[in-house]
Amino acid sequence: MTSASTSHQAVECDLSVKLGQLQLRNPILVASGTFGYAKEMERAVDLTKIGGILPKTITRDPRPGNSPWRTVETSSGLLNAIGLDNDGIDYFMQKHWPYLSQVGAPVIVSIAGKTLKDFYELAEKLESLGNVSAIELNVSCPNVSGGVDFGTDPALCEEVVAGCRKVTRATLLAKLTPNVSSIATIAKAAEQGGADAVCCINTVLGMAVDWRKRKPILGNVVGGLSGPAIKPIALRCVHQVRRAVSIPVIGIGGIATIDDVMEFLVTGATAVQIGTANYYDPTISVKLIEQLRVVCGEMGLKSIAELIGSLKLP
Repeated sequence: MTSASTSHQAVECDLSVKLGQLQLRNPILVASGTFGYAKEMERAVDLTKIGGILPKTITRDPRPGNSPWRTVETSSGLLNAIGLDNDGIDYFMQKHWPYLSQVGAPVIVSIAGKTLKDFYELAEKLESLGNVSAIELNVSCPNVSGGVDFGTDPALCEEVVAGCRKVTRATLLAKLTPNVSSIATIAKAAEQGGADAVCCINTVLGMAVDWRKRKPILGNVVGGLSGPAIKPIALRCVHQVRRAVSIPVIGIGGIATIDDVMEFLVTGATAVQIGTANYYDPTISVKLIEQLRVVCGEMGLKSIAELIGSLKLP
């Protein structure tokens, strides 16, 4: 005899999203500079579950980074002035890419340059690998001389993107800085240059002081503030940029809970990057993916697309 009542079968929500030609199984990515080169995390995290992995930003030549101190905790945040410490593009291609190219999740390579030529050469070298699906153009690092200029000038931002677009078929993301008067203007310039998506935001320029010694704490004097303290700024930027461009927006800034994720998606982010939270919980990304699946199921959503940009404005 069959039961008089049958349990309701929840519809599985499709969490996949698309950035240009890049298809992601879910919208949860890990931000560059907070996840190493992925290999460091393989014992703690099932890398195949993550929507996308962004390794540490690479430059043309090796960089030792800034003098210590490089990080300092602040109220609800983290101030860093690492200075893009890395071994350069050639070392990355020889030593890191063989592992990254087969981790089982899309890898978005983050690059930064002091000159336009640097960006073009980096993009061209990555294109020569033949299997790089996406590149994030870090035109917004606040603690490296020269780098931030490309993200604060619309014409230069467009030129960086357009030049890279000519030498690579990879999906191009432009990571934008909030340290400008109009981030929407910069986003439109990136779109015009050929960016497939824009990332909002990089860190907010900040400073920490030891008043007893009467000295700045960071060796670089200023650095980039990340963590929960900047989430309202990041949400505002995603909102403004989403209304200004037709390409996808990736939200970054203080995301640590499923509520944070939902806020960014509703505001208009197609995907999000988890940054500072990785430092105190390396497994946070996979936890958020599972929580997102549950919440969307409870809402009866068939696709995450139903949620993205659904903010009801007054």
